[in-house]
Amino acid sequence: MSSTFASDNFAGIHPDVMSAIQKANLGHATAYGADSWTEKSDVLFKKVFGLSAESFIVFNGTAANVCAVKHLFSPWQAILCPSSAHMWTDECGAPQANTGCSLLPIEVKNGKLTADQCEVFLHGKGNQHHVQPAGISISQSTELGTVYSVDEMKKLSCFAHKNDLIFHVDGARICNAAASLNVSLKALTTDLGVDVLSFGGTKNGLMGAEAIVFLKEGLADNFQYIRKQQMQLASKMRFLSAQMIALLEGDLWLRNAAHANAMAKLLQTGLRRHCPQLPILYPVEANAVFVQLPSMEMLHKLQRKSFFWIWDHERAVARWMTSWDTEPDFIEAFIFDLKKMI
Repeated sequence: MSSTFASDNFAGIHPDVMSAIQKANLGHATAYGADSWTEKSDVLFKKVFGLSAESFIVFNGTAANVCAVKHLFSPWQAILCPSSAHMWTDECGAPQANTGCSLLPIEVKNGKLTADQCEVFLHGKGNQHHVQPAGISISQSTELGTVYSVDEMKKLSCFAHKNDLIFHVDGARICNAAASLNVSLKALTTDLGVDVLSFGGTKNGLMGAEAIVFLKEGLADNFQYIRKQQMQLASKMRFLSAQMIALLEGDLWLRNAAHANAMAKLLQTGLRRHCPQLPILYPVEANAVFVQLPSMEMLHKLQRKSFFWIWDHERAVARWMTSWDTEPDFIEAFIFDLKKMI
């Protein structure tokens, strides 16, 4: 398949990551994470997120979210999240099915949750007839391509800890958010009081490697049993850890994410210049552009030129995602096709 705006999951593996996998493929190494690559990966996560960080590599983002929830919450507890959150809309009920806890989705603007919106859900605390709010989970960047500012994150963190709630961040695109804000990963997580992070690699040039990173000392105690029980302990862990090393050691995470973000901005600029009548629905702050087309007929016609996902069938809204390997020429050709259809 040629380039598309379907998803950053559609992009291939970055050459540096592929090279790291190949270099790890020499001889034998101890299985289940007792290898030098995983040891180095653990050290790098501490270097990037702080000495209290405890990292556990898993196969995919849904597993990262589910394992974190399974470890930190009881079946009678609930997590507050935006109604657009990935764990609410796109994980087939996996958090609820595997943990027994509840999700309380909240309608939000531009994909971003606020402390004020969470407040009303705390009224049932201590009442045995209600699930007990025990955590807040947000996506950074959001499912709508927007980015929480450092101040917005800090306010949510303070609210969570003031009310004895665990603050979880679904960071499938945390690298895009950090690149957008021009801050370090630590400044966007550990320094703001995030308790646990689902760290994304697959959308940023890796092949089936994500991580759960506990940022508060003691939170990771006994988590290794959860990971094994949830079938997320890789036997040949070195090949996943080698990818994380490639991503973190030389700031490949930042270069990849910054490029994807820049391509989304380039797409936005092209749309405004050549197709100004098409509404861009949300601020373009990471690597996603949401556009409302005049009709589903036009949307499907454009889809046949270059595949992408439909975000809203009723309103004919398209989601266009850019990736670490998106090229300006592809954006130019896409806008040319779109302009001819309008």
